[in-house]
Amino acid sequence: MTSTGNGAEAATGFVVLDPTGERSLPIRERLPRPKTLEGLDLALLDISKARGDIFIDRLAELFGERGARVKRFSKPTFTKPAPPDVRRQIAEECAAVVEALAD
Repeated sequence: MTSTGNGAEAATGFVVLDPTGERSLPIRERLPRPKTLEGLDLALLDISKARGDIFIDRLAELFGERGARVKRFSKPTFTKPAPPDVRRQIAEECAAVVEALAD
């Protein structure tokens, strides 16, 4: 075994590696929340997990009651990020997005 200078290694004989990324991500300032849902174009993004559509249906109903114009989008699979064209369409057409899942 190679030494990393970790004191725990000397005690156990094992090298423990940190699996998290070593690069630092840019810190982005949060955008202000909308003051009202009235007239807001709101995207609901279904990540395609089982029963997520039931949850999204209820969110659409509740947001609609509060005056939001709901637009629904979905990912082809929950295992990957939304495709660039879906992300682009949401960014162009909507002022806010709710990404929802259910299990």
